Amino acid sequence: MRHLLTLADLTAIEIERIFSISEDLKAKSAAGLREPLLPGRVMALLFEKPSLRTRASFEAAMAHLGGSAMFLGGDTGFGKGRESLADFGRVLSEYVDVIAIRANKHKTVAQVAEHSSCSVINGLTDFGHPCQALADLFTIRELVGKFEGHTVAWIGDANNVARCLAVGCGKLGLRLVMATPKKYQWNAGELAWIEKNSPALDLTVTEDPVEAVRDAVAIYTDIWASMGFEQEKEVRHKAFAAYQVNAKLMSHAQRGAFFMHCLPAHRGEEVTDEVLDGRQSVVVQQAANRMHAQKGLLAWLLGAQG
Repeated sequence: MRHLLTLADLTAIEIERIFSISEDLKAKSAAGLREPLLPGRVMALLFEKPSLRTRASFEAAMAHLGGSAMFLGGDTGFGKGRESLADFGRVLSEYVDVIAIRANKHKTVAQVAEHSSCSVINGLTDFGHPCQALADLFTIRELVGKFEGHTVAWIGDANNVARCLAVGCGKLGLRLVMATPKKYQWNAGELAWIEKNSPALDLTVTEDPVEAVRDAVAIYTDIWASMGFEQEKEVRHKAFAAYQVNAKLMSHAQRGAFFMHCLPAHRGEEVTDEVLDGRQSVVVQQAANRMHAQKGLLAWLLGAQG
């Protein structure tokens, strides 16, 4: 039994295997075939945070694979102190085959995983978003082929998505350049964790977004005040004002570079409509690949594809 709490839980070979399964299943789905690899399997979805992509992509993925998903609301007592997370995990994992959790705190997912007898997937926490990073890397693979020799530019906050993306880039051979205001860059402890779990990562951190995008094939941004940081919105908007991804910034990237965003986007803030809706944007393909990458992940985790 395996869990996915961060991309540190997967080797490069395992990520490539998941992508191979995802690619096969995506091609079959496009041809009208939805292979029932997980008949009778049940997924539980536990969310403390709102979601469109994570919830819908997991529910659709399980349906495509012949299984089912249960969205469990607050009436179960999850996260409300009705019972310990240990008891919650031990009992729920007797009913289902896999649990996906979207939690405020990473330690919540880790505690449930510690006491569960089935696989647990991190659907987003304050520390990481491995399913998003898998879909991002899968999308880049579709667009550029081999990872080696390519650079991804991250523009904005060094947040949970960026942390998982960095680990994945290091495992798969992508160079990562981050343009982030000094105050919002990773601290020494965070950098040490990334280096420990992805020692081959070629990482450059700068405060200059133009420098960051110059050699990039992908320019990626996220909202400036992620969930949990809403109270810092005004301060962050001032700090990140020069980090907006607009047509002028995109013009400094290499020809053919594409734009990525994990969504939802705050239009007119971290990205302009012109870029988000423009020909270089792959945000819809990226969002669609949440389902395809997670189908590969589920098939791999649950042993339907070795």
